[in-house]
Amino acid sequence: MEYRLNKDRLIDVLKDWNHFLKRKVHLIACGGTAMTLVGVKISTKDVDFMAPNKREHDYLTKRLEELNYKQITASGWKRKGEIIRYDIFCGNFIHTTELINSPLEKGRHSILMELSHLYIGILNDYDLISSKLMRGSKVDFEDCLGLVEAHRAEIDIERLIKNFHELVSYDVAQDRLRPHIDIFLGNLREKRLYD
Repeated sequence: MEYRLNKDRLIDVLKDWNHFLKRKVHLIACGGTAMTLVGVKISTKDVDFMAPNKREHDYLTKRLEELNYKQITASGWKRKGEIIRYDIFCGNFIHTTELINSPLEKGRHSILMELSHLYIGILNDYDLISSKLMRGSKVDFEDCLGLVEAHRAEIDIERLIKNFHELVSYDVAQDRLRPHIDIFLGNLREKRLYD
């Protein structure tokens, strides 16, 4: 029984889903899933996708039911006897964090692959890191460090700070969440990734 999915196995699952779809569905990988698909992490224990278009989200989740997936949380789907949970977040949400811009807008994601009915994109680094910092677990901070190390040449830390502050300003827990960026900047300084 698999406890984690690597990139190849996850792509196999997506190809299986694609065979059962009859309409186009856009999925944007976020969280550890995005990091696994771009090679920053070896594997992920939960699969996180955004389905920004509500109609596409509803269509996909209906098809998942037909493939014997059961809804176990507001966004989570799992097959009986399997360990891996697939979270399909509707709209601009990742867990309880709502992104300011749709991840389908130009520049808000990069394409990983496009199958006959399934389009798989990767959330941009700024929203990916900001949303993980808002969750704020030790693993989230470690993942963010790994992403900055891997994409060091492409990530503008000042832009990241601005993105985080803008995103957190819309959250009801902004006073609790705002220090997360300072903790993360301290972690970057320790690794000599930020002055």
